[in-house]
Amino acid sequence: MKPHDAAEPNNSRWSDLERPPLNAVALRRALVREGGLWSEVDVVQRTGSTNTDLVARAVEGKVREGTVLIAEEQTAARGRLDRQWTAPARSGLFFSVLLRPAEIPVARWGWLPLLTGVAVATGLSRAAGVDTALKWPNDLLVTVGGEERKAGGILAERAGDDGVVIGVGINVTLREPELPVPTAGSLALAGAVSTDRDPLLRAVLRSLEDWYGRWRAAGGDAAASGLQETYAAGCATLGRAVRAELPGNRSITGEAVAVDGDGRLVVATEEGVREPVGAGDIVHLRPT
Repeated sequence: MKPHDAAEPNNSRWSDLERPPLNAVALRRALVREGGLWSEVDVVQRTGSTNTDLVARAVEGKVREGTVLIAEEQTAARGRLDRQWTAPARSGLFFSVLLRPAEIPVARWGWLPLLTGVAVATGLSRAAGVDTALKWPNDLLVTVGGEERKAGGILAERAGDDGVVIGVGINVTLREPELPVPTAGSLALAGAVSTDRDPLLRAVLRSLEDWYGRWRAAGGDAAASGLQETYAAGCATLGRAVRAELPGNRSITGEAVAVDGDGRLVVATEEGVREPVGAGDIVHLRPT
């Protein structure tokens, strides 16, 4: 991996003046403090996947909890279900963080990607002035031209016995011709009041530190920490007709009625069954 200020002979970091590079020194100064969560902030010019890199470093014992790895460009980024995800260099926020909630029962770790979604949405709402919503379990939605579009995603992966790496990708300045699919969006297309990535990233990481601290203080109890209620309030999936595509080529259709204490989406089917969904792909169905 190359450091942030490494020379790039074929791709100058100043090649797109509307997309200036992140200021790694200023980010460290703002985020790394005594007694805080964030212990290290590392910005690299290009890598395959920040999640892959940080998981490897965590397993080798080379990094502490609170390490943040940010890439200006990812060449092999992954979403859920091994989906590939690409974006132009410096067009978004692409980063991973290492958390080690060792004192929290592992059964409650499933809330971490949902917690991250709440933190990202609340941080961006304040810093970018964009109305954001969450699609269960890990998509960030914005409204572009009256349509619901995906502007970001979250991927959590175990890192050894005591760690979790959470990767976040947020489209910030993607223009319409650059969108990978018509259903994608960006903060700029949603009318953000600011697309300056430095303050956006600071806001998101401070929000994540706050929510992670609340959750840990409550012993990982999503209800007691206020996380379950806040997630439900910002979840665009609840109250919607959905199709849940489950492992084993099974699917169910019904109304998403709740997020339970384990972070699972509860779907009320036409047969009157309330089925909790812990893993799978959720499709928002249009009303007939």
